[in-house]
Amino acid sequence: MRYAPQHKQGTRERILESARRLFNGKGYAEVSIEEVMAQAGLTHGGFYRHFTSKDELCAEAVRHFICRREPERWQGKPAAVDKPRAHRMVDAYFSRDHFDDRETCCPLLANASDVARSGAAVKAAYREVAEKAVSILEAHFDDPEGRERALALLALCVGGMVLARGVDDPGLADAFRNAAHKHALRTGGWIGE
Repeated sequence: MRYAPQHKQGTRERILESARRLFNGKGYAEVSIEEVMAQAGLTHGGFYRHFTSKDELCAEAVRHFICRREPERWQGKPAAVDKPRAHRMVDAYFSRDHFDDRETCCPLLANASDVARSGAAVKAAYREVAEKAVSILEAHFDDPEGRERALALLALCVGGMVLARGVDDPGLADAFRNAAHKHALRTGGWIGE
């Protein structure tokens, strides 16, 4: 039985969403293809109709984050805005909702250590997401140092949240998150010295 192209695309989307949540929540090494397919409501055998390897799936799952039509709950609603997009992005990144979200959080945060041990395809996808984030942040600045400030903002966002998630003391986690957020707001020019 042949399926319509829309069916195949829908199935691929389900696999990607399942993989994204599992890789974010458990880490690349801890997730099997069988588990991804089961969470998507599919059989293991159908995997290779959509992807050639677990690495390809991981790379596409990382890219899938920037292609989502709907923002994650921690990203807020862009319609009710009184702040520049870059400022909203930084606030959302450091939000408690994003900190607590282990399945649908940004892959730059969730997959940082896994990507360092991954192959070229996964690293390329991770770089694309990072470059997209930098370009959104850079658009805020109208000065020669805009790119450097955007890079620093992203480093503060990801690094601050990785440290916050990595400690087992909630008070210290909040201190890392809040300090990095404050310095990101300074770097962005949204608060004074």
